Amino acid sequence: MKIIGLTGGIACGKSTVSTALRARGAAIIDADALAHELSQPHQPLFNAYVQRFGREIVMADGTLDRAAIARRVFADPAVRAEVDAIAHPLIRMAAEERLRAARDENKRAAVLDVPLLFEAGWDALADETWVVALPREEQLARLLARDTSMDEGEARARIAAQMPLAEKCARADVIIDNSGTKEEIREYIGKLWKERILERA
Repeated sequence: MKIIGLTGGIACGKSTVSTALRARGAAIIDADALAHELSQPHQPLFNAYVQRFGREIVMADGTLDRAAIARRVFADPAVRAEVDAIAHPLIRMAAEERLRAARDENKRAAVLDVPLLFEAGWDALADETWVVALPREEQLARLLARDTSMDEGEARARIAAQMPLAEKCARADVIIDNSGTKEEIREYIGKLWKERILERA
């Protein structure tokens, strides 16, 4: 089973690529989805966040106030480092369990969809890395369209908080330019699947 580490800049369209790979039969292991599962009430990440930040990050319905955590994380690099140190080991452990399950199911490929693939060292789990990229201004426009509660300054700060896209591209085995249509991306993913998964099996 080939393990693909999939990453890219925020709002560059990783989900479009992972959806196309899922349609081809790949197991998708989404780090953000795992983080969401683990941060449900009384799950390990929920408990760790409450221990660190206190009950004020728990909303009236008993769930985490993700926006409040995000504001703290993006406002203070020290808090971000602390949150990463709490979250990454728990998420990685869950991801490794999913990889074992995909191998047991004889999947041809598993995709680790991880925003901080390189920053958190997850690329070490992958046979190759694929980066989804966009021109900077298009990335900014997509982020603002996706999250209407964010102003341009916040959006630029979110983009700046990640490893520069150029550096991710320099470290990638495959760069996927997502400035085309969804159909063009699906076709390109089909080509990559044939050349890099099926023909190298």
